[in-house]
Amino acid sequence: MEGIFKGSEAYQKYFLPGDYLTTYYSLDRGPAPEAEVLKFNLEFLHKTFGPGLTGDTLIDIGSGPTIYQVLAACESFPDITLSDFSDRNRQELGKWLKQEPGAFDWSPVVKYACELEGDSGRWLEKEEKLRTAVKRVIKCDVNLDTPLVPVWLPPADCVLTLMAMECACCSLDAYRAALRNLASLLKPGGHLVTMATLGLSFYMVGKCEFSYLTLEKEELQQAVLDAGFDIQELLQAPKMYSKNLAPNTGICFIVARKRPEP
Repeated sequence: MEGIFKGSEAYQKYFLPGDYLTTYYSLDRGPAPEAEVLKFNLEFLHKTFGPGLTGDTLIDIGSGPTIYQVLAACESFPDITLSDFSDRNRQELGKWLKQEPGAFDWSPVVKYACELEGDSGRWLEKEEKLRTAVKRVIKCDVNLDTPLVPVWLPPADCVLTLMAMECACCSLDAYRAALRNLASLLKPGGHLVTMATLGLSFYMVGKCEFSYLTLEKEELQQAVLDAGFDIQELLQAPKMYSKNLAPNTGICFIVARKRPEP
Protein backbone atom coordinates (compact mmCIF):
# COMPACT_ATOMS: atom_id res chain seq x y z
CA MET A 1 0.00 0.00 0.00
CA GLU A 2 1.48 3.34 -0.99
CA GLY A 3 -0.62 5.67 1.16
CA ILE A 4 -4.04 7.05 1.96
CA PHE A 5 -5.21 9.71 -0.47
CA LYS A 6 -7.98 12.22 0.11
CA GLY A 7 -9.64 14.92 -1.98
CA SER A 8 -9.67 16.00 -5.60
CA GLU A 9 -5.95 16.73 -5.93
CA ALA A 10 -5.12 13.17 -4.89
CA TYR A 11 -7.10 11.91 -7.87
CA GLN A 12 -5.19 14.22 -10.17
CA LYS A 13 -1.86 12.88 -8.91
CA TYR A 14 -2.37 9.23 -8.03
CA PHE A 15 -5.58 7.80 -9.50
CA LEU A 16 -4.83 5.33 -12.31
CA PRO A 17 -7.88 4.75 -14.54
CA GLY A 18 -6.65 1.41 -15.88
CA ASP A 19 -6.34 -0.14 -12.41
CA TYR A 20 -9.75 1.19 -11.42
CA LEU A 21 -11.50 -0.08 -14.54
CA THR A 22 -10.06 -3.59 -14.46
CA THR A 23 -10.87 -3.92 -10.73
CA TYR A 24 -14.45 -2.67 -10.68
CA TYR A 25 -15.84 -2.88 -14.23
CA SER A 26 -14.84 -6.23 -15.71
CA LEU A 27 -17.91 -8.36 -16.37
CA ASP A 28 -16.04 -11.03 -18.31
CA ARG A 29 -13.89 -12.34 -15.44
CA GLY A 30 -16.49 -14.57 -13.80
CA PRO A 31 -18.61 -14.03 -10.67
CA ALA A 32 -17.36 -11.32 -8.32
CA PRO A 33 -19.01 -8.85 -5.93
CA GLU A 34 -17.84 -5.96 -8.12
CA ALA A 35 -19.60 -7.44 -11.15
CA GLU A 36 -22.80 -7.93 -9.16
CA VAL A 37 -22.80 -4.31 -7.99
CA LEU A 38 -22.20 -3.13 -11.55
CA LYS A 39 -25.10 -5.24 -12.86
CA PHE A 40 -27.38 -3.91 -10.14
CA ASN A 41 -26.41 -0.34 -11.02
CA LEU A 42 -27.11 -0.97 -14.70
CA GLU A 43 -30.50 -2.44 -13.83
CA PHE A 44 -31.46 0.56 -11.72
CA LEU A 45 -30.34 2.99 -14.41
CA HIS A 46 -32.32 1.05 -17.01
CA LYS A 47 -35.45 1.24 -14.86
CA THR A 48 -34.87 4.95 -14.22
CA PHE A 49 -34.15 6.13 -17.75
CA GLY A 50 -35.86 3.45 -19.81
CA PRO A 51 -39.54 4.12 -19.18
CA GLY A 52 -39.93 7.79 -18.40
CA LEU A 53 -37.04 10.03 -17.37
CA THR A 54 -36.33 11.89 -20.60
CA GLY A 55 -35.18 15.30 -21.76
CA ASP A 56 -32.78 17.13 -24.02
CA THR A 57 -29.66 17.60 -21.87
CA LEU A 58 -27.93 15.54 -19.20
CA ILE A 59 -24.77 16.40 -17.27
CA ASP A 60 -22.85 13.54 -15.65
CA ILE A 61 -20.79 14.86 -12.76
CA GLY A 62 -17.68 12.95 -11.73
CA SER A 63 -17.79 10.51 -14.62
CA GLY A 64 -14.39 9.12 -13.73
CA PRO A 65 -13.07 7.00 -16.61
CA THR A 66 -16.43 5.21 -17.02
CA ILE A 67 -19.31 5.26 -19.50
CA TYR A 68 -21.62 2.58 -18.05
CA GLN A 69 -23.67 5.17 -16.16
CA VAL A 70 -24.96 6.83 -19.36
CA LEU A 71 -25.71 3.71 -21.40
CA ALA A 72 -29.41 3.86 -20.51
CA ALA A 73 -29.58 7.66 -20.57
CA CYS A 74 -28.29 7.98 -24.14
CA GLU A 75 -31.60 6.52 -25.36
CA SER A 76 -33.48 9.44 -23.77
CA PHE A 77 -31.05 12.38 -23.77
CA PRO A 78 -29.50 13.42 -27.12
CA ASP A 79 -27.05 15.88 -25.51
CA ILE A 80 -24.83 14.38 -22.78
CA THR A 81 -21.93 16.06 -20.99
CA LEU A 82 -19.32 13.94 -19.23
CA SER A 83 -17.14 15.62 -16.64
CA ASP A 84 -14.36 14.84 -14.18
CA PHE A 85 -11.71 16.61 -12.14
CA SER A 86 -8.89 14.28 -13.19
CA ASP A 87 -7.03 14.87 -16.45
CA ARG A 88 -6.26 11.14 -16.75
CA ASN A 89 -9.92 10.21 -16.39
CA ARG A 90 -10.98 12.66 -19.08
CA GLN A 91 -8.22 11.33 -21.34
CA GLU A 92 -9.45 7.77 -20.77
CA LEU A 93 -12.98 8.80 -21.72
CA GLY A 94 -11.63 10.44 -24.85
CA LYS A 95 -9.82 7.25 -25.86
CA TRP A 96 -13.05 5.25 -25.78
CA LEU A 97 -15.12 7.94 -27.46
CA LYS A 98 -12.57 8.23 -30.29
CA GLN A 99 -12.03 4.44 -30.47
CA GLU A 100 -8.31 4.84 -29.92
CA PRO A 101 -5.91 1.93 -29.29
CA GLY A 102 -5.66 0.97 -25.63
CA ALA A 103 -9.15 2.11 -24.71
CA PHE A 104 -10.93 -0.01 -22.10
CA ASP A 105 -13.15 -2.71 -23.59
CA TRP A 106 -16.66 -1.83 -22.46
CA SER A 107 -18.35 -4.35 -24.78
CA PRO A 108 -19.36 -6.88 -22.03
CA VAL A 109 -21.00 -4.05 -20.08
CA VAL A 110 -22.67 -2.59 -23.17
CA LYS A 111 -24.00 -6.04 -24.08
CA TYR A 112 -25.49 -6.42 -20.61
CA ALA A 113 -27.15 -3.00 -20.88
CA CYS A 114 -28.59 -3.99 -24.27
CA GLU A 115 -29.81 -7.29 -22.81
CA LEU A 116 -31.79 -5.31 -20.25
CA GLU A 117 -33.33 -3.38 -23.15
CA GLY A 118 -34.29 -6.64 -24.87
CA ASP A 119 -31.65 -6.98 -27.59
CA SER A 120 -28.06 -7.77 -26.61
CA GLY A 121 -27.18 -8.02 -30.31
CA ARG A 122 -27.39 -4.26 -30.83
CA TRP A 123 -24.40 -3.46 -28.65
CA LEU A 124 -22.36 -1.93 -31.49
CA GLU A 125 -25.29 0.31 -32.34
CA LYS A 126 -25.56 1.24 -28.66
CA GLU A 127 -21.89 2.21 -28.51
CA GLU A 128 -22.28 4.41 -31.58
CA LYS A 129 -25.41 6.00 -30.14
CA LEU A 130 -23.59 6.88 -26.95
CA ARG A 131 -20.59 8.28 -28.81
CA THR A 132 -22.98 10.48 -30.81
CA ALA A 133 -24.87 11.62 -27.72
CA VAL A 134 -21.76 12.67 -25.77
CA LYS A 135 -21.16 16.21 -26.97
CA ARG A 136 -18.34 17.20 -24.62
CA VAL A 137 -15.98 15.95 -21.91
CA ILE A 138 -15.03 18.76 -19.55
CA LYS A 139 -13.44 19.41 -16.17
CA CYS A 140 -15.63 19.72 -13.08
CA ASP A 141 -15.07 20.54 -9.43
CA VAL A 142 -18.14 20.01 -7.25
CA ASN A 143 -16.59 22.08 -4.47
CA LEU A 144 -16.93 25.23 -6.60
CA ASP A 145 -20.13 27.30 -6.67
CA THR A 146 -20.00 26.88 -10.46
CA PRO A 147 -18.71 23.30 -10.84
CA LEU A 148 -18.06 23.46 -14.60
CA VAL A 149 -16.20 26.78 -14.71
CA PRO A 150 -14.87 28.09 -17.11
CA VAL A 151 -17.41 26.26 -19.30
CA TRP A 152 -20.96 27.58 -19.16
CA LEU A 153 -23.86 25.30 -20.06
CA PRO A 154 -27.57 26.12 -20.05
CA PRO A 155 -29.47 24.58 -17.11
CA ALA A 156 -29.88 20.85 -17.78
CA ASP A 157 -32.89 18.57 -17.65
CA CYS A 158 -30.96 15.99 -15.62
CA VAL A 159 -27.81 15.80 -13.51
CA LEU A 160 -26.38 12.34 -12.89
CA THR A 161 -23.68 11.62 -10.32
CA LEU A 162 -22.73 8.14 -9.11
CA MET A 163 -20.14 7.41 -6.40
CA ALA A 164 -18.26 10.62 -7.18
CA MET A 165 -19.27 13.30 -4.67
CA GLU A 166 -18.06 11.19 -1.76
CA CYS A 167 -14.60 11.05 -3.31
CA ALA A 168 -14.33 14.82 -3.81
CA CYS A 169 -15.88 15.99 -0.52
CA CYS A 170 -13.91 15.58 2.69
CA SER A 171 -16.78 16.30 5.12
CA LEU A 172 -20.55 16.04 5.32
CA ASP A 173 -20.81 19.85 5.23
CA ALA A 174 -18.75 19.93 2.02
CA TYR A 175 -20.98 17.21 0.54
CA ARG A 176 -24.13 19.17 1.37
CA ALA A 177 -22.64 22.31 -0.19
CA ALA A 178 -21.63 20.35 -3.30
CA LEU A 179 -25.20 19.08 -3.77
CA ARG A 180 -26.40 22.68 -3.72
CA ASN A 181 -23.77 23.47 -6.36
CA LEU A 182 -25.14 20.67 -8.53
CA ALA A 183 -28.67 21.97 -8.10
CA SER A 184 -27.54 25.20 -9.78
CA LEU A 185 -26.84 23.21 -12.96
CA LEU A 186 -30.47 22.08 -13.26
CA LYS A 187 -33.63 23.64 -14.57
CA PRO A 188 -36.44 24.02 -12.04
CA GLY A 189 -38.26 20.71 -12.29
CA GLY A 190 -35.10 18.98 -13.55
CA HIS A 191 -34.00 15.68 -12.09
CA LEU A 192 -31.05 14.57 -9.98
CA VAL A 193 -30.09 10.90 -10.18
CA THR A 194 -27.46 9.92 -7.65
CA MET A 195 -26.00 6.83 -6.02
CA ALA A 196 -23.80 6.58 -2.96
CA THR A 197 -21.93 3.66 -1.46
CA LEU A 198 -22.98 3.45 2.19
CA GLY A 199 -20.78 2.88 5.21
CA LEU A 200 -17.56 3.14 3.19
CA SER A 201 -14.48 5.04 4.38
CA PHE A 202 -11.93 3.97 1.75
CA TYR A 203 -11.50 1.91 -1.40
CA MET A 204 -8.52 0.43 -3.18
CA VAL A 205 -7.24 1.21 -6.66
CA GLY A 206 -4.15 -0.84 -7.32
CA LYS A 207 -1.97 -0.39 -4.23
CA CYS A 208 -3.45 3.00 -3.41
CA GLU A 209 -6.06 3.55 -0.73
CA PHE A 210 -8.42 6.45 -1.50
CA SER A 211 -10.48 8.11 1.20
CA TYR A 212 -14.27 8.06 0.78
CA LEU A 213 -16.77 10.15 2.73
CA THR A 214 -18.70 7.76 4.96
CA LEU A 215 -22.43 8.27 4.45
CA GLU A 216 -25.55 6.62 5.78
CA LYS A 217 -28.91 6.64 4.00
CA GLU A 218 -30.44 9.24 6.33
CA GLU A 219 -27.56 11.68 5.79
CA LEU A 220 -27.77 11.31 2.02
CA GLN A 221 -31.54 11.69 2.05
CA GLN A 222 -31.46 14.85 4.19
CA ALA A 223 -28.69 16.41 2.11
CA VAL A 224 -30.72 15.95 -1.08
CA LEU A 225 -33.83 17.46 0.52
CA ASP A 226 -31.89 20.43 1.91
CA ALA A 227 -30.32 21.10 -1.51
CA GLY A 228 -33.77 21.95 -2.89
CA PHE A 229 -35.04 18.61 -4.18
CA ASP A 230 -38.12 16.50 -3.64
CA ILE A 231 -37.23 12.81 -3.55
CA GLN A 232 -39.27 10.71 -5.97
CA GLU A 233 -37.54 7.38 -5.44
CA LEU A 234 -35.12 6.02 -2.87
CA LEU A 235 -33.71 2.50 -3.06
CA GLN A 236 -31.36 1.08 -0.49
CA ALA A 237 -29.84 -2.31 -1.29
CA PRO A 238 -27.42 -4.59 0.60
CA LYS A 239 -25.01 -4.78 -2.35
CA MET A 240 -21.41 -5.01 -1.24
CA TYR A 241 -17.97 -4.96 -2.81
CA SER A 242 -15.14 -7.28 -1.83
CA LYS A 243 -14.06 -6.48 1.72
CA ASN A 244 -10.42 -6.11 0.75
CA LEU A 245 -11.31 -3.55 -1.96
CA ALA A 246 -14.19 -1.45 -0.66
CA PRO A 247 -15.72 -2.56 2.66
CA ASN A 248 -19.17 -0.98 2.38
CA THR A 249 -22.51 -1.84 3.97
CA GLY A 250 -24.75 -1.26 0.93
CA ILE A 251 -25.67 1.23 -1.75
CA CYS A 252 -28.39 3.85 -2.07
CA PHE A 253 -29.96 5.28 -5.22
CA ILE A 254 -32.03 8.47 -5.22
CA VAL A 255 -34.08 10.07 -7.98
CA ALA A 256 -35.14 13.60 -7.04
CA ARG A 257 -36.78 16.58 -8.69
CA LYS A 258 -35.59 20.16 -8.26
CA ARG A 259 -38.25 22.31 -6.64
CA PRO A 260 -39.55 25.30 -8.61
CA GLU A 261 -38.02 28.64 -7.73
CA PRO A 262 -39.96 30.38 -4.92
